[in-house]
Amino acid sequence: MRNIYIQIIAATLLLLAFAGCESFLDTESFTKKNTSNFPTTQDEAEQMITGIYMAMNDLITDPEEHPFMVFDIASDDRLGGGSTSNVGAQSLDRLLNSKISAFENLWQTRYAGIFRANNALETLDNIEVWNDDKVKQRLLAETHFLRAYFYLDLIQVFGQVPLKLSTTPENIPKNSADEVYAQIGYDLEQAISLFPSDPFPQYGNGHASKWAAEALMARAFLFYTGFYNKTSLPIAGGGEITKQQVISYLEDCIANSGHSLVSDQRNLWPYTNIYTGKDYEYVSDNGLVWEGDNSKETLFAMKFANSGVNGYFNRIIEYYNMRLTSATSFPFAAQGYSNGPVNTNLWNDWAEDPDYAGDYRRVGSILNEGDEIPNYAGDKTKEVEKTRLWAKKYLGVSAYEGSNMIQTFGYFYGGPNNRQGGLNNDLILIRLADVYLMHSELSQTNTYLNRVRERADLPPVAYSLEAIKKERRYELCFEALRWNDLRRWGDVQKIVENQQGLNITNRGVASKYTFGSFDYMQRYSATGGGFWKIPDSQITLSEGVLEQNAGWDDTYTFKSLPYYSN
Repeated sequence: MRNIYIQIIAATLLLLAFAGCESFLDTESFTKKNTSNFPTTQDEAEQMITGIYMAMNDLITDPEEHPFMVFDIASDDRLGGGSTSNVGAQSLDRLLNSKISAFENLWQTRYAGIFRANNALETLDNIEVWNDDKVKQRLLAETHFLRAYFYLDLIQVFGQVPLKLSTTPENIPKNSADEVYAQIGYDLEQAISLFPSDPFPQYGNGHASKWAAEALMARAFLFYTGFYNKTSLPIAGGGEITKQQVISYLEDCIANSGHSLVSDQRNLWPYTNIYTGKDYEYVSDNGLVWEGDNSKETLFAMKFANSGVNGYFNRIIEYYNMRLTSATSFPFAAQGYSNGPVNTNLWNDWAEDPDYAGDYRRVGSILNEGDEIPNYAGDKTKEVEKTRLWAKKYLGVSAYEGSNMIQTFGYFYGGPNNRQGGLNNDLILIRLADVYLMHSELSQTNTYLNRVRERADLPPVAYSLEAIKKERRYELCFEALRWNDLRRWGDVQKIVENQQGLNITNRGVASKYTFGSFDYMQRYSATGGGFWKIPDSQITLSEGVLEQNAGWDDTYTFKSLPYYSN
């Protein structure tokens, strides 16, 4: 659980924070780190790349602006929930603006990461002697991968963003989606060619790898070609990535990465850890054993420190945790803000689908209060849009030490007994089951689709796009993929069908879910297909160079839930 990225020397932080200042960049210094004397050694180069990873972690302190939570809540299978004060999640669920300069942290942290990546690409050649020539190639590959990852987050959230490829300060307008995706394609192509073919776990805990780059290329390809109705992914500087190339990348990943599916999908999720499992009958009755963070199925994940200091714990889990928890909600007793209640239609659709009869993943992925924790009362003074269904994959998990209940099981792995700081398990960003399903979708074959189904003790099915859509919905639920799947398939209408009129409770009172006084699909169209508002501050700072996205006038600033008067 330790975050290998969190430790970085102060000189590196200063370099990365202030490298935009001309005097800092260009003045020779014998007492401070700058681009004339840093990096000069392989160790310093490693520290520089660590700084790029750290930029990825910085956003976790503001979950409602983290792309994982944005994409997760925006889909049909979660509602906003929380209380009447949790306007961030409720806005994500409705394509509304939650506050002045919303997404400021997302914009700043992702561009900070891009700046750090640009700085690394500009300065790694300062090092004249490398202890190992492979290390330079790997660091370059990681840099290209991370820059691509940051730009993919930005382009999928905002639609068009400025493409900054150097550390030179400049005020530039938005680039087209084609140009940004071409840069993503270029960076991932570079990463794939530069990464060593070291199999898991040899490439290093917490690091990006060739296999993660191949998987991310497929993810970018599928969204770009699907959403924009293209046949290939362009490459900056010329060329393109074809569907067959992406299939070949995925086949390389499957055959040579050393990654494989864990034996039971439930063993990916923390509630199966041995400290919790000994007292959680669902785990013991099913013989489940957590395969831990760094599992053989995980290609790329955000990692967290055991200390839980300065907000560097998994705050997304904190926001999804239930309110007023206690022994009555064991093992899900870490308190939070009750965001993201699960849509009842997912629970019912899964049960009623004959292709998924007996699928253990349904109860393995979704906590039904009535079935598992019937004595949990919740917080009727605050909870809104409640369905009594919660996503087990990312709920805080408690455990017992003798008769004393520890709030989060991370305590047994060196973390604090604290409902926040103890939330230190991985946030999985890419795993092999997704690779399998992307391969089946692109190749239009059923081999790997059925590998995923076989693990869930389900019979094989013939390939069809509909079969892929259902399998991705169930296997990958609550992993921040469905929103962009719906967008690229042209299936966003399902959000309306699955949410409008849903039975919910608001502060204990029965009600029906509604988006409010607007047509959601018209709203989706007005925003260019679900693209969010660029932070107001960035528009102001650009002095007219950066234009606001369409559909974001004041009419669509969140005022209150439609169940309550303003």
